[in-house]
Amino acid sequence: MSTTELDSLAGLRAGTPLVAGQQPTWPDQAALADAVAILESYPPLVFAGECDVLRDRVAAASTGDAFMLMGGDCAETFVNATADNIRDRVKTVLQMAAVLTYGASVPVVKIGRMAGQYAKPRSSDTETREGVTLPAYRGDMVNDFEFTEAARRPDPQRLVRAYHASSATLNLVRAFTSGGFADLRHVHDWNRGFVANAANSRYEKLAHDIDKAMKFMAACGADFDAMRTTEFFSAHEALLLDYERPLTRIDSRTGRLYDTSAHFVWVGERTRDGEGAHIDYVSHIHNPIGAKVSDKASPDDVLRLIERTNPDNEPGRLTFITRMGAGKVRDALPAIVDKVTASGAHVTWVCDPMHGNTFESASGYKTRDFEDVVDEVRGFFEVHRGLGTVPGGIHVELTGNDVTECLGGAEKILDADLNKRYESVCDPRLNHQQSLELAFLVAEMLAQD
Repeated sequence: MSTTELDSLAGLRAGTPLVAGQQPTWPDQAALADAVAILESYPPLVFAGECDVLRDRVAAASTGDAFMLMGGDCAETFVNATADNIRDRVKTVLQMAAVLTYGASVPVVKIGRMAGQYAKPRSSDTETREGVTLPAYRGDMVNDFEFTEAARRPDPQRLVRAYHASSATLNLVRAFTSGGFADLRHVHDWNRGFVANAANSRYEKLAHDIDKAMKFMAACGADFDAMRTTEFFSAHEALLLDYERPLTRIDSRTGRLYDTSAHFVWVGERTRDGEGAHIDYVSHIHNPIGAKVSDKASPDDVLRLIERTNPDNEPGRLTFITRMGAGKVRDALPAIVDKVTASGAHVTWVCDPMHGNTFESASGYKTRDFEDVVDEVRGFFEVHRGLGTVPGGIHVELTGNDVTECLGGAEKILDADLNKRYESVCDPRLNHQQSLELAFLVAEMLAQD
């Protein structure tokens, strides 16, 4: 490992500390050192070869030969890392992917926001309730959501617990996706059940077309046994460097560094400073990586990110996950895409229609309107269609459960309904029905291209 790579993992450049935003203040440095040492001794959660496969898949999405679907929890919690919850999230992503595959007529790259999404950036280091101020909840990897002094105290042993929860999640995901649960025939049957609901009848024609395609494949002797398994990759925000660095390993085949905590990691809007520790870190690992880009980013900002993270212009290496908001995407995105395209850079464009559309409802809940989510995706497609570039995927916060966190959809969730099953500890997620409805709508957009 080179001196530069060692410095990067230590958060240094030329011996000077780099600024790492959104990190917790650990009260016990000795306990942190112990937790980091334990993580360094543990096996990798994913393998370099798997990351290389995903990089090829992401490269295909950049040229329109595949489509990326990234979906999962806003913030995973230890208490919800159960077999049922993991199964339902995987099931939702598989159902969405089946519909999108038909709409796009290309393979869908399935990536779960799971098995590591235990840390969250916050707008403030503290939270105040009724005159009491405590550290902000930064995800189960750091502290607990309960508003007490003991619960909100950052605990480095949670880093180790996050590793074990992620390991258990990945084990179950691999079992589901290789043991017959992902069988395309089962997934299609689940989707037929969704369309049978009167509220979703508008998607009946598309479901019928998929049914006809399945029957055609069977009549032609398609090998459905080969469709009993599927690729499924993991991803999370590379936010907490005290977790990512100890799980960074050298691949024995190539001598390159990989973050073995996930196949794909991204840098968020709050930490994508080109001179900061997060961008420096991801510039040295060889996983496929992403960066969130909001309407606040300039085309020059984005070009600098390309120079820092993908100087060799490797296809599949870098994905820009745009999060503009429904009212801004058509104005803010074109200049960025146009300038990146003119530079000749190989990037994959993915739409996050969630984070730019968050607001507080009249009843005080943090929420999103389903129509805004759909409209941002539609605007994303319109921009790329107008520029002759490729819309490579979508990135969605979702759950397989029937929560009531986002307004609208075929079920017509109202503000008065939010309190029925609002379960997120951070941002509102699309529920199972809304997620599938979004997939059918995006499939219609893909079929138009």
